[in-house]
Amino acid sequence: MAGEPLITVVGNLVADPEPRVSQSGKSWCTFRIASTPRVQNRQTKDWEDGEALWLGCRVFGEYADHVVQSLTKGMRVIVQGRLTQRSYTDNQGQQRTSLDLEVEEVGPTLRWASAQVTRTQNNGQAAYAGGSGAGSGVGWHQESRGQGFGSKNQDPQAFGGGFGDTDQPF
Repeated sequence: MAGEPLITVVGNLVADPEPRVSQSGKSWCTFRIASTPRVQNRQTKDWEDGEALWLGCRVFGEYADHVVQSLTKGMRVIVQGRLTQRSYTDNQGQQRTSLDLEVEEVGPTLRWASAQVTRTQNNGQAAYAGGSGAGSGVGWHQESRGQGFGSKNQDPQAFGGGFGDTDQPF
């Protein structure tokens, strides 16, 4: 579907990416993100969570392998892709609609974390890959300030850790 606009969403992974293999033997993965806006209540001046946007994401090929090696539940990511919509019938027979992203780009946000990126070789051309998996050479470290996402009554700029309340490598 050429010509569809790319959208960019910042959110948190709600589960580890799920690796899959097609019948033809090609790898791909799916993951879900939740993007929750923060808005200031005009009366109380407190920061509150808005309604979360839940998106399923799909990545294909070697790119999917890099995602599986690099990203884990709770990480804050920036995802860019083409928005798709699909309809399906759930287990209770209800008709449902799902919004998904066919991922073009995905990576960690560096607002509350740092990453080291190593290059991988892909068919003779250098490509960037992230990861904390074996042999990827990429590590995550997050500085905690004692606060995580979802802390109530805070300005979003004041957020600390983001991935938890401890100072640990991922």
